Amino acid sequence: MANEKKENHTLLNTDIEGDVKIADDVVAQIAAIAAGEVEGVGVSTGNLGSTIMAYVGVKKNEKRVKVEVAENIVHVEMTITVLYGYNIPDVSRHVQEKVKSTIENMTGLSVADVDIRVSAVDMEKGSEE
Repeated sequence: MANEKKENHTLLNTDIEGDVKIADDVVAQIAAIAAGEVEGVGVSTGNLGSTIMAYVGVKKNEKRVKVEVAENIVHVEMTITVLYGYNIPDVSRHVQEKVKSTIENMTGLSVADVDIRVSAVDMEKGSEE
């Protein structure tokens, strides 16, 4: 069918009979939530739920978080906004660490890399250093 959307997911091996499948969009949601928990990362206007959904492309044409999962190895590309006054390399490194550890802890998958693109500086909520 021409309109059929391909669902990307990862099949996990467990000791119990049955399958556990994790959709790539779920891994992207985990990455978006983890990034939002890092101090210095800006959150766009709107509530947290709509912001997370925008990050994974539910309400926008362009995703802010893209994941590729192949043979239980995750590659993450994400775009973030950094709050004014925060050190961009430090914030980016903390996002990479947080996203990697959160995905690995929640899914059991291995994260090979987390690529960060800083798209803007949020001037309204920065640190007062």
